[in-house]
Amino acid sequence: MKPSPESQQFIDVELQYGANNYAPLPVVLDRGQGARVWDVDGKEYLDFLSAYSAMNQGHAHPKIIKALTTQAQKLTLTSRAFYNNELGAYEKFMCDLLKFDRLLPMNSGAEAVETALKLTRRWGYDVKKIPENQAKIIVCDENFHGRTLGIISASTDPDSRRGFGPFIPGYVVVPFGDAVALELALKDPTVAGFMFEPMQGEAGVVVPPDGYLKKVRELTKAANVLMVADEVQTGLARTGKMLACDHEQVKPDVLILGKALSGGVLPISAVLSSHEVMLTLKPGEHGSTFGGNPLACVVARAAIEVLLEENLAEKAAQLGDVFRSELRAMNSPVVELVRGKGLLNAAVITPHQRKGEKFTAKEVCYEMAEHGLLAKQTHQHIIRFAPPLVITEAELSKGIGIIKSALTGF
Repeated sequence: MKPSPESQQFIDVELQYGANNYAPLPVVLDRGQGARVWDVDGKEYLDFLSAYSAMNQGHAHPKIIKALTTQAQKLTLTSRAFYNNELGAYEKFMCDLLKFDRLLPMNSGAEAVETALKLTRRWGYDVKKIPENQAKIIVCDENFHGRTLGIISASTDPDSRRGFGPFIPGYVVVPFGDAVALELALKDPTVAGFMFEPMQGEAGVVVPPDGYLKKVRELTKAANVLMVADEVQTGLARTGKMLACDHEQVKPDVLILGKALSGGVLPISAVLSSHEVMLTLKPGEHGSTFGGNPLACVVARAAIEVLLEENLAEKAAQLGDVFRSELRAMNSPVVELVRGKGLLNAAVITPHQRKGEKFTAKEVCYEMAEHGLLAKQTHQHIIRFAPPLVITEAELSKGIGIIKSALTGF
């Protein structure tokens, strides 16, 4: 895929002055609306990545943009040195909606994960009475919770860890979806929490066995261990329910949200939990200058209201069924497996030779971009498909046609 001369100019500036920690497709985007984006040359694409599910409400949703611009003209930031008139209303709104006692506001998803880790350890010492500096947190293999040093210490991905040690101790790794392995690990009385993704997005949209979430809830409760659900990517209507945990009607002790919490407008994240867990933190022990700023609070409320008013969880469930059914019906030798829930899906690409050369999911993504659809591979053989939940049936049908055409071409 060769970018135009105009696009190449923007790419060249990034390559010269930016860090080399991403490998984007050579598409330079300039504008977005709903499920569509346009590059600097005016070419239109269907967005089937949604900024890794941050754009569940679509690009430039008018209600969210109105909330942003109206509040931006009044007050954007106070820090937490003072109260502001929007934070409490936002906290109450979210707690009432999701049935939690308290909310701690942060910015990025990684910050929210770090917050949840600290809360879990503090609860382990103050409430469970784990001996000082012995608390452990169980995580799953192939997890992705962010890229801070504290989080990659729990990662099993060599690319995330190489060259960044020494790592923070206190993590125990079990296979994802394996309740037996979890039960065994929970026998350790120094375990404070089990942090997991209800579906593993970065690992390739890996869906656990039916009943796994209920078993996790049962096992953690019996072991007096916090169930910590990282729903930064799976939460907020993406999988066909408001939360992915809702598919099995389970409520975690600690819930981590981010990405679509702002509708893709600002970095906004949150941790929700009980009085017992949240009140272990005292003033000065955790915080963020921008966390809970009035602009973020107003935007987040508008973003959630859009999900509710437009029934986007139900829409994701319906269109997700159509998407998986259509792709599975291809019976393509190139596609080994299609999996997912709602509008978070993945196609696993079969190892293949094309014109004597090995091709990967990246080549398929380039082919789709040529035909007007943007998606991104995760690992070498998996393509994640996550269009905005506001996508129309006609747009989804067009996107499926492009995907089928690209896969057939290989």
